[in-house]
Amino acid sequence: MSSRRRSRERSYSVPAHARHVVLLALVAAAFGAFASAAYAAHVEIVTQVEPPSGKTPANVHYFKTIQGAVNATESGDWVLIEPGVYDEEVKVAEPHNHIWIRGMDRNKVILDGQNKPLPTGSNGIEVFKTSNVWIENLTVRNFDRAEQNGPGGNEIWWNGGDGTGVIGAHGWFGRYLTAYDTGLNGGYGIFTSNENVGEWENIYASGFNDSGMYLGACVECKARINKAVMEDNALGYSGSNSGGKLIMENSVFAHNSVGIAPNSENPGDAPPPQNGACGPKKPYTETHQVLPTFSTTEIARCTIMRNNVVEENNNLEAPDNGSTEIAPWGAGIELAGDYADLVEGNLIKNNPTNGVLAFEYPNPFPPQEGTIYFQLAGNRVSGNTFQGNGSAGGAFAGDLVLQGGVFGEQKSTNNCVSGNSFTAATYPAEIEGTWGCQNKTTPNPNNGEAALGYLIELSLFAPRNPQPQPAPKEQATMPHPCEGAPKNPLCP
Repeated sequence: MSSRRRSRERSYSVPAHARHVVLLALVAAAFGAFASAAYAAHVEIVTQVEPPSGKTPANVHYFKTIQGAVNATESGDWVLIEPGVYDEEVKVAEPHNHIWIRGMDRNKVILDGQNKPLPTGSNGIEVFKTSNVWIENLTVRNFDRAEQNGPGGNEIWWNGGDGTGVIGAHGWFGRYLTAYDTGLNGGYGIFTSNENVGEWENIYASGFNDSGMYLGACVECKARINKAVMEDNALGYSGSNSGGKLIMENSVFAHNSVGIAPNSENPGDAPPPQNGACGPKKPYTETHQVLPTFSTTEIARCTIMRNNVVEENNNLEAPDNGSTEIAPWGAGIELAGDYADLVEGNLIKNNPTNGVLAFEYPNPFPPQEGTIYFQLAGNRVSGNTFQGNGSAGGAFAGDLVLQGGVFGEQKSTNNCVSGNSFTAATYPAEIEGTWGCQNKTTPNPNNGEAALGYLIELSLFAPRNPQPQPAPKEQATMPHPCEGAPKNPLCP
């Protein structure tokens, strides 16, 4: 797992244009300066050619660099970027909040890190402890770590205070984004940590040695991920200690080493654990060392993975690092020490080890002083279609594994499985009987040490051969890049 760090919830499925209009209206209402006579929003245009001749409108300014344009913004301003390849790192920090950064063409506005081996690594766009920043319709590529496990390597990062254990910002929004790396030291593609209230939509990432997208360190994330495509990464999605209201839907995870991997984590991206239950939570801290327990399967779950395609996560040539290289490989969805997540209505197929691999997770492992014994409890796997999983063979290969019964207080209970279509083995066998969601309670899986040995084998003996991954094909660009922007020479 990455060291970086109910009933069904009502759908967030609102048309994209309508959601965007609503977001604009909410921000305008909350920050009245946007619409007041005291300040009219400016448009900062970034171009690699000379500005047009003639008089420039009063609310428009031209810049040669994205950073220069960002530095000129006030709340409510827009940065619009013309096509070109931009050789720069961009950092957005206070007081430059409540702004839009948008390329005019997703595939032709490119921030290029050039795989430079810098001593401190490099990041493409970092939004540091700054709220309500939209990044849209552009590509960021080849910003690398200093070394395989070193600093940097984040293509687009909303950073609310990495490592602080607290929420340092809110309001992160990304649409029509591409992030990729064609080397071995790209860390994360699209990344949010220590923030809440946000959305990613129509995003793509490939070639990262940790994860294509990562959302971590938010006990109550209040987030939606929609129409993402993650491929050729160590992990398609990783999310340490991220829970509460969090929906991931209508997305594709293919040809990664592992497809989707939310997990509880210690000590990275505090506070633990990952907990998808609805309602107030009390995280595990030095003064509160109690993990969640559930007395029934009939609980409300707000972290939901639904209507996704999770297929052929078999890529042992994807880049890896010190943490992802020891993650069990070949699974569609891994639930590592997770609590109260809902996995529903997904197509999970042709993953060589397991469709869903769910297990208790002492972390750090092997157990030592400071290890937290995260259980697997309160999760529900229902209404999924499983096809062709488990081709790699092994004692527990197949569609679905629930592992518990070895560590801690052995409370990996009240996980339930219902209404799925299976074509391969499940562990325990006949899993929709004893572990069916028709049961008010379900026991610890208690397949214990044998299943633990299978997990260790997947972790330590995978024949990995990390190689650079290819650049992706062009992705769909924003159909109306002037949507919502004030009148300006690019958007007359």
